[in-house]
Amino acid sequence: MTQVLVCAVLDILLVVIGIAGLAYGGDLLVGNASRLARGFGISPLVVGLTVVAFGTSAPELAASLAAALRGSPEIALANVIGSNIANVGLILGASALMWPLATTWSFVRREVAVMIAASLVAALLLLDGSLGRLEAGVLLLGLVAFLVIAFRGDSGPANAVARELGAPLPARLRPALLALAGVALLALAAQALVTGAISLAQAWGVSERVIGLTMVAIGTSLPELASSIAAALRRQGDIILGNIVGSNVFNLLSVLALAGLVHPLQVEATALRVDLLVMLLFAAVVAPIAITGWRVGRREGAALLAAYLVYVALVLV
Repeated sequence: MTQVLVCAVLDILLVVIGIAGLAYGGDLLVGNASRLARGFGISPLVVGLTVVAFGTSAPELAASLAAALRGSPEIALANVIGSNIANVGLILGASALMWPLATTWSFVRREVAVMIAASLVAALLLLDGSLGRLEAGVLLLGLVAFLVIAFRGDSGPANAVARELGAPLPARLRPALLALAGVALLALAAQALVTGAISLAQAWGVSERVIGLTMVAIGTSLPELASSIAAALRRQGDIILGNIVGSNVFNLLSVLALAGLVHPLQVEATALRVDLLVMLLFAAVVAPIAITGWRVGRREGAALLAAYLVYVALVLV
């Protein structure tokens, strides 16, 4: 009994340390990513779509790779699917409640369209319950195409590049190093959080699918939540939208793809079909919400958050 209690306390401590680390790491990453955007003439939207999105997807990558290697494909797949649902329902919803997020037609036409297309392709590939190395390679090719679209569509201020090139080297390196430190802290903190959460969930006898869709997915999505809240407090809507859309794309085209390349994934064909459909619906709803008034307001944020809470309740039940 005493040993069980000690293990539970240690797991709870890991969760608390993880949450604290995510909060600080998110602020560190967003602040310095913004400085990099201004310094190198890259728009905040593209920084959110690439640097911030890839950095905050590192916990999903670590968790899914670890699950695939230890023979837990349900956790690997459910982590990616659940994280994408959480990114839109929980993170976009909570961020819009804090600060309405302005959008543009070009963002919806390019980046949101890519997210919807990536979600559809991934869902079709997973309909039979498996993801082999060939399908994983297709997803990686999609990632390359996404990066080309993001950078070719960038409209960052060109004169900022000239200003940055004339700055001293330490001034240019400092925000880059601090942003990397933020990414590292996010990854470590998320790993601590996920380890503690999985241990607690397993002690309660919860299935791997439920663990992956809820505790692991929410845990590995906390970097996105932390960085988005930090961006909302700074009123940097471009980074929030870019982070959420970019993270969903990276989760599908890099995290899922790399997990499939390392160890082909195979689960019960019907196990995740409903969750794949929910993921598609959450991705698709971003487009009409963004087009309406060209912003994601507090009303839309509340609706997304409520829909996500209903989904989590149904999964747990």
